[in-house]
Order: sequence, then structure tokens, then C-alpha cells
Amino acid sequence: MFKLDPIVISGREVLPLVEGGKGINVSNGESSGAWAAAGGVATFSGVNADNYDENGNLIPMVYHTKTRSERHGELIAFGIKGAIAQARIAHDISGGNGRLHMNVLWEMGGAEEILEGALEGAKGLIHGVTCGAGMPYRVAEIAAKYGVYYYPIVSSARAFRALWKRAYHKYGQLLGGVVYEDPWLAGGHNGLSNSENPEKPEPPYARVRDLRATMRECGVSDAVPVFMAGGVWALKEWSDWIGNPELGAIAFQFGTRPLLTQESPISDAWKHRLLTLKPGDVLLHRFSPTGFYSSAVKNDFITDLVDRSHRQIAFSSEAMGDHVAELPIGARKRIVWVTPHDKEQALAWMAAGFTEALRTPDNTLVFVDAVKAEEIRKDQVDCMGCLSQCAFSNWAQNDAGTTGKKADPRSFCIQKTLQNIGHGGDVENELMFAGHNAYRFANDPFYAGGFIPTVRQLVDRMATGE
Repeated sequence: MFKLDPIVISGREVLPLVEGGKGINVSNGESSGAWAAAGGVATFSGVNADNYDENGNLIPMVYHTKTRSERHGELIAFGIKGAIAQARIAHDISGGNGRLHMNVLWEMGGAEEILEGALEGAKGLIHGVTCGAGMPYRVAEIAAKYGVYYYPIVSSARAFRALWKRAYHKYGQLLGGVVYEDPWLAGGHNGLSNSENPEKPEPPYARVRDLRATMRECGVSDAVPVFMAGGVWALKEWSDWIGNPELGAIAFQFGTRPLLTQESPISDAWKHRLLTLKPGDVLLHRFSPTGFYSSAVKNDFITDLVDRSHRQIAFSSEAMGDHVAELPIGARKRIVWVTPHDKEQALAWMAAGFTEALRTPDNTLVFVDAVKAEEIRKDQVDCMGCLSQCAFSNWAQNDAGTTGKKADPRSFCIQKTLQNIGHGGDVENELMFAGHNAYRFANDPFYAGGFIPTVRQLVDRMATGE
């Protein structure tokens, strides 16, 4: 019979069942508070989290200033207030049970300020901080300042070694665990390196074994757990990991399954869409303005990005090599030089209604219709600096306020679409993150007949190995 024993996480013995932190409002105080109340490790999102007025009404994130840097300041203020609000809600619902963690993305705009502001404003309510999407060197220092455990999210032993040598060795006593996130199977942004093939996934066991070996070399106790994240569905399928001396203490992080609970704040349309997914319906792609790979449901939003990228040709500003054909583009019909074959293709796209040729940082043109071109330009102008640097708008969190590169129309405003889908937007026309095992909702008997469990029912189910 499957048996799941509790382990110590963030200073307390809890079930090694961890709610994965999902951005914007997808892991909020209500869902996370319920998870902690059930005896697990809850993780609410500290990424532009929702805030409410004195009557409990959602405060819309409306920006009132004109410049990107000013809007960036507004975004940070929103983020701090929202994270504090969600921590308080989760704490109240948890009833003091479980553990409550906050998730931040290191490459989000104002990450350090938001993390410090939240930990200061919600002192004693947050037990741990998980952080990925980049190399979060300073998260240990910030967490230690408030006596909070920290949990870096990595996809390789090499990444952990770099973090430990540069910073974490100074704060080893508060390393609560290390999240190994499978870069091929996890939902949202993934940590695939340039040396890894996105089309050739590697089994996680050897990679986690190597991570544990590296942790031991760094002097980290086997009692400090590794959280296996990405591709985890039923723990009975991972029974050989539990109590395995080669791996040390292990916990399991679930990002996709908690989407489908009664407390989950996502829309009913999103929940029902999850129940219809089939194998292969989640795409690992590189359209994100962060520059990272990420995994999302193949809906009309993703299809548009794929098609847009396919309607792309190289150009030069003067005739050279094979670029000998003139192509007039834009309102002023300025001439660029392309190959004869590409000119023929471009004219066909333009005849089909994709009349706007937008320049990319890679000296290519992508062809879109006039409506999409206007939407892209408006979103770029409206940028509020939600990332430390953004390929789509060319914003960067530096003195110049720019990456120094041309804005990339092959990408999208991630803040806009995640806010939209997180607040009831059309699930076919917004970015819908999900892990690659999401198709299992459709054939898992637990969800038969469209059943949507409470968080407690889900945690109880997981604890049985199912």
C-alpha cells in the first residue's frame, strides 16, 4: 500500500505535497490558504498579485503615468500591496496549518523591491520564498534578512552549483530546499539551456541524482529536500523516489493539477478547457518576451504566434548577395532588399491581407494584418516594465530604460495577456500556461463527469498516490 510520510519543510513537519506558484492571480490566497489548511506546502504568487479595496472589490491595475519608468514604479507598488493582501488571505484560511510560501520570478520587473516589500509588510505570515526564471543570486540574502527560508528553482545541478558558490553558501542555514523543475514537462517558463535540445527530453532521475550529489558536495544536508516539479501527476508513479537514499529527502510540486479545484481562481471556461486537452495539446515554445522557453496550451493565441513567425523573411537595407529584389514596405514604401523567392512569398502574404511588414531585431520582416499591427504597436507603447528586460517592447530595468535592441513583434505583452486570462478573458485568445501532463485530466477517473474537487479533496487524493 502506498504511504506518504511527512517531512520537515520551512521548519515544520508537513506533507511533501507542494503547490506550484503560478503567476498573476492563478495561485492566490484562497487557493493557497486551502492547500496549507490541508497540511501541505502552499505557494501563492507574488507576481503582480491582486489587491482589493476595503469592500473586498478587486482593484484594477490601471496605470496613470505616461512614461515606462513611471508605470514601472506603479507596477512595483501594485505588486507589493497585492502580495501582502494574498499572504494575509492565505494565512487566515490556513488556520496555522501547513506552510505558506511566496513565489517570485527573478526576471520580473522590480523583483527585489517587491520581495522585500512583501516580506516586510507580511512579517510572520510567509515561511518561504521560491524563486526561478533566471539566476536569483540575491534571494538568499533578502530571505535571510527576514528570517525566511528560500527555495531556488533550477533545472540542472550546474545552476545550483553556480548559485551556491556565488551567494548561497553565506546563507546555507536558511536553504529550505531546491526545486528541480523539469524543463521539458513543466508549465510556464522553463529553464532549458542552449546546450539542451527542446525536442529531446531527458529523464529527470539522473538529473535530480546529480543535483543531490552537487548539494552534498556543497555541504547541504540530505534532510534539505529536493522538490520534483514538472510532469508529476500520481505519486504511485514516483514511489521509487520516496525514501531513496540516492536522492535524499524528496517532495513533489504540482503546478497543473491545482488549477482544477473549486478554490482555484481561474475561470470556469479555463477549467473546462483543461478537461478537454489531449496529448500534444501543450506546446514548448520560445515566443515569450523573457527569452525563456515556456509551455502553454495550443489555442488561437499560440497559433497566431506560430503563424506570425512563419510569415517571416530576411532583408537587408542594400543589395547584397542573394538579396537583389526590391520590396517596398510601410506607408512610405521604403525599399528593402530580399531574395527573389522571398519577394514572391511576401507579395502573396500581402495579397492575402497581411499587408504590414514589421521589422525584428534579427533583420527579418514579419507580415501581419493592419489590425494586428496596430495592436502590437499599442502594446509596445503601453509597456509598464513588468520584466527586468523585455524583448517585445525593448524595455529594460536600467538607467537607459531599454535593451538597446529593436522591439520584437514576434513576441507579445505578457502582462496584458496573463492579466486578461486570469480575470475571465477568452481562453482561446490569451496565453494559457499548462504543464505537458495536462491531458491527463481527461482520462483520470478522479475527474470523471467533469468533477472538480476542493483543494482538500485533491490533497487527500494525492496523498494516496493517485
